[in-house]
Amino acid sequence: MAPAVPAGVPGAMERPHFIGIGGAGMSGIAKILAQRGAKVAGSDAKDSETAEALRSLGATVHIGHAAEHLAEDATSVVVSSAIRADNPELVRAAELSVPVVHRSDALATLMTGLRSIAVAGTHGKTTTTSMLAVALTELGLDPSYAIGGDLDGPGTNARHGDGDIFVAEADESDRSFQKYDPEVAIVLNVELDHHANYASMDEIYESFQTFVGKVVPGGTLVISADQAGAAELTRRVRDVSSVKVVTYGESEGADVRVHKITPRGLTSEVTVLLNGRLLTFTVSVPGRHYALNAVAALAAGTALGIPAHNLASAIGTYTGVKRRLQLKGEAAGVQVIDSYAHHPTEMTADLEAMRGAADGSRLLVVFQPHLFSRTQELGTEMGQALAFADASVVLDIYPAREDPVPGVTSELVIDAARAAGAQVTAVHDKAAVPDVIAGMTKPGDYVLTMGAGDVTDLGPLILSRLSN
Repeated sequence: MAPAVPAGVPGAMERPHFIGIGGAGMSGIAKILAQRGAKVAGSDAKDSETAEALRSLGATVHIGHAAEHLAEDATSVVVSSAIRADNPELVRAAELSVPVVHRSDALATLMTGLRSIAVAGTHGKTTTTSMLAVALTELGLDPSYAIGGDLDGPGTNARHGDGDIFVAEADESDRSFQKYDPEVAIVLNVELDHHANYASMDEIYESFQTFVGKVVPGGTLVISADQAGAAELTRRVRDVSSVKVVTYGESEGADVRVHKITPRGLTSEVTVLLNGRLLTFTVSVPGRHYALNAVAALAAGTALGIPAHNLASAIGTYTGVKRRLQLKGEAAGVQVIDSYAHHPTEMTADLEAMRGAADGSRLLVVFQPHLFSRTQELGTEMGQALAFADASVVLDIYPAREDPVPGVTSELVIDAARAAGAQVTAVHDKAAVPDVIAGMTKPGDYVLTMGAGDVTDLGPLILSRLSN
């Protein structure tokens, strides 16, 4: 007789094997399944704190990819869009006739039967999802959540809760967000990005329209009133009568209107008009864009019936996500902060936020372009964004899942930055950066490591070099 499937675990997820289990999205799903009682296994290219956090939950994590890592009794193999067809574990799955499940389908099964909030948009997904997860937990609602970044430590990107709410970061990059049926969908912005999967803005609008069409009848779309792409999407989906549209932002006609954002060092005070009443609350991270993320979270929570005053206070307890303007430390009078920003809009927003927080101090940036395709399309805009800094160091492109593209190098960013009047130093050896930065800084400066790749590893090394 086959063993009983643990409660809350679909049959195919009883003994799942994750290829790339250490990734932000994959590890979150694996963690929730492990917490629900599934026998989780998987592999990743290198060991990590995330892998160790999964092991502490009872998961088996192999380092490296090899056919023998896949157990013969696996009920499914979970993959992301980054896994290539020739991966030996994926090849072995075909030989054993083990079903292959995309991570978005796996996440969708975890959300079944729960009141779900799905957060989409080119920038701000992780922050907004995290704000909701923290606030709902603070209110004692015990939500489940799956986030694309760690809240305050390895493995804190996901959790199985006993409440009836599930908050999920919904990835539009590969159209996988179309798999969900949320009660509330948040769209923070709609921009041309993810160039390997979208050829035009029309394709992106069509993808988001499909996402909005998946909202359950009677559900709510919370969408920016300020961002041009979001406003166009609102126009296109207004005739979806089964979905209530709630706009938010600083625009005059926003349903949840931001009256004032007051910077207070590394925090902000936000006043909104919601349901005819003014409400003021604190956002404990700097920058206008994070304040607007908080308002989106507020609008989504109230759409589920949570009292706005209680929710606003709880949002104030959110203190950040790893890699989202995360203070790494201070040495020799220099503060080092880490930013995941890799798209020009994100870069500009974080640099403006830091410029405001720095209050006249110098801002130095260590930037690593992410992906050849993104740099090819947006390298000029990346360089222009760096003009907000007093000086920048630009590294070689972090390839992630991509192969090199002839003629596409970080020089595209550097040339554009210099043309915009920025002071830029090209550094091709990442290991040399701490010495370079140590030679540039003086007490009172801020150093911002920026990018979606392994530039994040430099923060502690810079601090160590400054200490010495």
